[in-house]
Amino acid sequence: MKKLSIILPAHNEHGNINPIYKEIVVALSGCKYDYEILFVDDGSTDDTLNQIKKLTNSDSKVKFIELSRNFGHQNALKAGIDATNADVVIMMDCDLQHPPYLIIELLKNYELGYEIVRTHRIDHISTGFLKAKTSNIFYKILNNLSDIKLEQGSADFRLVSGSAIAQLKSFNEFDLFYRGLIKWMGYKQISIEYKAEERYSGTTKYSYNRMISFGLKGFTSFSTKPLYFAAYLGLFFASTSLMYIPYIVYTFYMGTEVQGWASVIATVAFFGGINLMILGIIGIYLSKLFAQSKNRPHYIIKESNL
Repeated sequence: MKKLSIILPAHNEHGNINPIYKEIVVALSGCKYDYEILFVDDGSTDDTLNQIKKLTNSDSKVKFIELSRNFGHQNALKAGIDATNADVVIMMDCDLQHPPYLIIELLKNYELGYEIVRTHRIDHISTGFLKAKTSNIFYKILNNLSDIKLEQGSADFRLVSGSAIAQLKSFNEFDLFYRGLIKWMGYKQISIEYKAEERYSGTTKYSYNRMISFGLKGFTSFSTKPLYFAAYLGLFFASTSLMYIPYIVYTFYMGTEVQGWASVIATVAFFGGINLMILGIIGIYLSKLFAQSKNRPHYIIKESNL
């Protein structure tokens, strides 16, 4: 019998632990897999861990990993992936926006021969216009700038199996972006569509600042095109500046007094802004190299029942 591991990162999700557990059990009732439900407590400050431990006392299939602090969603996923020895892994959020009934659909596609089954969502009607619009813009830019192509609404709800799991464990880059890594890996893949449900309890952990940060990680993890853009932009303005030479020569021989301090200041400010933008792009890549060079662990496990 093949072993299945459901990995659920949880950060301050005390109101969602029991509901998601019950729905997963219902979805997997009668399935032919030896499954476990692995919660990864990502430094919760509420009653999340206690709720998980209560489930472990009543159901031996429930496992948990407690991280020493909040390391972030992607690192919590890595902790679960590294810890499992299952043949098939399904990653999903525990706020019930990833519907547990879809687990059977993921498994059916796996049984058809797909080694990786991804999902992409259709946003719920309650999803804000700005959030939906920024999400669409993010995927369009990412697809244009990188060598991978992600479907609109790609989610961290997926099935990974066999040697693809071992490959995921081997990744050691500091800024993890699993949506891109999964697609980049290859293997036989398919993406299925689902309608996102409303969050069952609590509030989203993805503020606009976090979404922007997550987007930057995605861009810089799978594309060096921003660096080329900065180089070409600098070359363009350097070439354009040569057009000033005839004007300088003309005013020198004609003895014309140079006027227009406002235009000078505007030009200096404009080129100063361009320089800062280019330095910022370079700085993002350098910061990634700096963080990677320290080789710190992605997470620290405080307690586990595995």
